[in-house]
Amino acid sequence: MQQLLPALLLLILTHLPVAIKDLVAFDVKDYGAAGDGITDDTQAFADAWEATCRKATGLPIMFIPGKNKFLVSPIIFKGPCKASNVLVQVEGTLVAPDSPSTWNFTDASLWIQFKSVDGLRLTSSGFGLFDGRGSNWWRQSCKLDPRKGCTSLAPTAVKFVQCNDLAVSSLRFINSPQTHILIIDSNRVYVTNLNITAPGTSPNTDGIHIHASRHVYIQDTIIGTGDDCISIGDRTSDIVVTRITCGPGHGISVGSLGRGGSNVSVERIQVSYVNFFNTTNGARIKTWQGATGYAKSMSFEKIKFNNVQNPIIIDQNYGAKANNYTIQQNAVQISNVRYAYCAGTAKTDIAINLNCSQTVPCTDIQFDNVNIPVTSRGGTTRAYCNNAHVTTSGYINPPVMPCFPLKQSFDNIIS
Repeated sequence: MQQLLPALLLLILTHLPVAIKDLVAFDVKDYGAAGDGITDDTQAFADAWEATCRKATGLPIMFIPGKNKFLVSPIIFKGPCKASNVLVQVEGTLVAPDSPSTWNFTDASLWIQFKSVDGLRLTSSGFGLFDGRGSNWWRQSCKLDPRKGCTSLAPTAVKFVQCNDLAVSSLRFINSPQTHILIIDSNRVYVTNLNITAPGTSPNTDGIHIHASRHVYIQDTIIGTGDDCISIGDRTSDIVVTRITCGPGHGISVGSLGRGGSNVSVERIQVSYVNFFNTTNGARIKTWQGATGYAKSMSFEKIKFNNVQNPIIIDQNYGAKANNYTIQQNAVQISNVRYAYCAGTAKTDIAINLNCSQTVPCTDIQFDNVNIPVTSRGGTTRAYCNNAHVTTSGYINPPVMPCFPLKQSFDNIIS
């Protein structure tokens, strides 16, 4: 019972109405896990999960004890489970196989996946760690070296697929081969107090990616990777991101949206109280030409930028190259975007970049007290605006002038 004390505290924090007598623990070591970091413990994890998911009464707990390192090969923890809530308490370290050959006969996009598990709580008292050991994947990445035999698809560390009423808290994730956390087709998701890190040069290692999900809350989290700290994909709505530290990485992105001419629906996105450090982008919206649909009702408020290459950027021509550029008639309609109380320094002279579509311009882009006056080297910043309807209030520096509509200029497009 001593080992379960952290779980009791977490239950209180997550407001689960469970008495001590209702806790039922399934320790992976009781199912044969060695915990030495060398022996493959996948089957023990599968057996412990089966017992946990099959338990119908009380609060079943799959327990991964501390001071142990568990080598786990690709695995899917499937639901639905019989209990309305299931707790997976991670106090030890989970490590992925370090050789990509482990995935020769399985789905290369996943390491650990939870599928169709409603009421899941994945948590820790602060010591739980997922180590993706992605360095060998990065070396053969097509993004870094697009030669014959390179890898375009690598495992996501932890996927949540069709998991409603999900809570993920107080965990660390390092060095995923690709995205660290993927939330897909899930509703009512609460993420808090995570620490996600990978080298700034590691390819496609997004911190958290959200796709086809609603009512997702991410807060009090530190992310520094080689790609987006948080990315928000298509068919998402009612997303709240707050109190985030981001860097290194590519910032917080809505998108990319509309690749391949798809129809997009994204709305009600709130991002606030974010500190960006040495990122390539800060508050970013990126959409492909040729798509349809909308991205609307988004706000970025109380943001701090420190040496950020593109602090504020909307790019409706994502993926286009300035020297080979064809204007397409269709584009994702971007509207009702608010930037308020944003301040800091830019790495380049363009602090605000609104690169919108000539055929489907950005509308109702609002700036309220935005102050990014200088670069990190002391130079003066400026705003670039193309095909955007802009309104301003309060103090705005650099000044942003309405540019709706204007003739498309190819010289200033940032690819």
